[in-house]
Order: sequence, then C-alpha cells, then structure tokens
Amino acid sequence: MQPVEDWSTDYDIFDPAYCADPGPIWAELRERCPIAHSERWGGSYLPTRYADVGEMARLVPALSSREFIVVPPVPLVDPDTGEVLRARPHAPPISSDPPFHTAARRLILPAFSPQAVAGHELYTRELAHRLADAFAGRGRCDGAVEFAQQIPPKVIAHLMGLDENRGDDFIEWVRGVLELGATDPELRVATGLEMFAFWHDEVAKRRAQPTNDFISWLLEQEIEGQPVSDEHAMSTCNLLLIAGIDTTWSSIGAALWHLATHPDDRRRLVSEPDLLPTAVEELLRVYSPVTMGRLATEDVTVDGVTIPAGSRVLMNFPAANRDPAQFPDPDTVVIDRAHNRHVAFGIGIHRCAGSNLARMEMQVALSVFLERIPEFELDGDAAVTWCGGQVRGPRTLPLRFAAAA
Repeated sequence: MQPVEDWSTDYDIFDPAYCADPGPIWAELRERCPIAHSERWGGSYLPTRYADVGEMARLVPALSSREFIVVPPVPLVDPDTGEVLRARPHAPPISSDPPFHTAARRLILPAFSPQAVAGHELYTRELAHRLADAFAGRGRCDGAVEFAQQIPPKVIAHLMGLDENRGDDFIEWVRGVLELGATDPELRVATGLEMFAFWHDEVAKRRAQPTNDFISWLLEQEIEGQPVSDEHAMSTCNLLLIAGIDTTWSSIGAALWHLATHPDDRRRLVSEPDLLPTAVEELLRVYSPVTMGRLATEDVTVDGVTIPAGSRVLMNFPAANRDPAQFPDPDTVVIDRAHNRHVAFGIGIHRCAGSNLARMEMQVALSVFLERIPEFELDGDAAVTWCGGQVRGPRTLPLRFAAAA
C-alpha cells in the first residue's frame, strides 16, 4: 500500500490513518478541497461538506445508486458453468433508481415500521443479557467481538426467521463482502457465491412450505402489480443481511469505545438513563459508520467541481456529520445535543429503511451494557483496531471492568 502524500488528490479510504481517525483529514479537505479526487480503487470523488453531500443525494439519477459500493464491482460468476449470475451488486431498493426504487422501498417498509421493530425489542434485550452473562464474571471482554458484533446478526436472523446460530456465518459473510472483500475481489466473489446459494435455498424452502416469517411474507407480496420474484426476494434478503449487520455493530462498537474513553459521558448515562436516546443520536453523528457509492450517469457540477460521467462518488455521510458549518463543535460528542440533523442514515430517497431497527438495537445494547457493567475502560489501547472503507467501526475492543460476583 503506497502512503498518501496529498489527501486532496490521492486519498485512500482504506489507509490505516483514515480508518483510525478520519476527522482531521476531513477538516483539512474542507478547507483545501471540499470535494477531493483519487485514482485509487478505481477512482472516485469524495465530498466533505454537509451541503455538498445533501446536494449530491438529490441528484437522482444523475448520481445513480446502481453501483452503491465504494470500490469497482466484480461480476458474480458460477464457477461450474461460467454463467454471470450478477454483473454488479443487486440489492433492491438500495441498488435501484426511480421509478423502480419507489416500489422496491415501499415493499419492505412495513417490516421496519416503529410498530414492527417494537416486536423485536424483547428478543434483543434478552440476547444482550445472554451475551453479558458470558463475560460479566470475567472482568474482561472484547466489546466488539463478544458483544457489538453478536447482536445485529442474531436480531436480523430473528426478524427473517433464520437460525440465530448461523450468526457466525453471517459475520463471516459480511466481512467477506464489506470489510476484507472490499480490497480482495476473489474473496468478495467467493463470499457472494456462498450467499447466493444460501438465499436460493431459503427462498425455495419458503416457496415449498411457507412459514410465519419475513421471507415467506415477502414472497406473498406484489411489486409494480407483479408477484415478487425469487430473484428479487433473494436480493432483498441479501441486502437486509449485509446492510443490517455491519452498520449496526459498528455503531454499537464505536459507542462502547467512546464510553470507555469518556468516563464522564458514561457515568452521566448511567445516572440519567432517559438521556440515552438523545445520546445515541449524537454517537451516530460523530461515529457515523457508512459511506455509500454513487455512479455519475452524466457530467454533474457540485461546489464548482465537475464530476465526469462514469465517475464514482463516495457519499461521505460521516464527514458531513462533522461539518462545523452545520454542527457547532462538530468533533465533540455532546450527549445532550438538542439540535442534531445528522445524516448517519443517509439523506433523500435512499435514506436507510432500517433506521428504526438500528436505533432500537443500539439503544437496547447500550442500555443493557451500562446496566450490567456501569464502569469499564480500555484494556490496552494498542489492541483497539478499526476497519474502514464502506463501513467504519472497531473490530477489536478489549475492555476491562470489575468482575460481577
């Protein structure tokens, strides 16, 4: 990996410095070059201002979502037949533009309404306590591996009617697509083929014998007046698994890292638990995990920068949430910040459909952790590792605390 010498012309979203702490880099770019450009990873443009990201989000379909990943796509090819199963990632509604996007998004919204999400809260709380039971007596845990990364896979499995014991497989798949696979196309393809086969089998099972779960419900719906096809169901399920796991575990992990390193904030939340929903919004703002890709279908000009057709744009929601023009003292977590129009879940028509579920999981996870382990700190600062790219968050987070009796 070649070191970055000029972030405005040669940024690398996988650079260790960017993964560990991108805030100073964004601050420099806002002053020098608010929309940076790089030829790395297939070439892309990177906005850093809140207003520019918002404007770009409204440029649909000039900035298309059909390639929503942050690196060039690789075809998914059947190794036995040579058939191209997918030329690029297909995950409606996130990979589609209007008018189809409208129907594809409307299709899944009922499963993520506040009422539907509330039905999964008890399971999530019981799960968080089960996880805490395993390490509360040890006085040490990896807050990322043993807690944050365990909750979203099992909650998604519960929501979709899948075996929660497949959680380790789901974690491996997510890492194989979004984290390790982002810079390793062969791993990305191998993982994609494994997931394709899994969803093919699950959809076939529900077609043959419907059950009372999300996949069966999805297959009973219509989209644009036609029954939902197996291909559409597979692709949507794939999206929910990928988008609903790494993003949320990264947010929970980053919040635990913050609370481990900012004891005043942690103790205030312990003494004022009603403040937690407000604090979660602020933690989402400062540690926003997700950067999305867009593909320019025509030349577009934003903030004086012309982005040629065919170029990739990285929708830098995390940097937008640190823009001092929008948020006073933007790099500081103010856990009772009253006005907080953050864009951690995106903005515009592609705003995250699962935001209600993510918020619930994050609030429950932090509530249970603080209830069970109100005092904790980092157990060796050098052992904390962060990953970046499409989704940024801690991957290892050693914590220590007084062992429960």
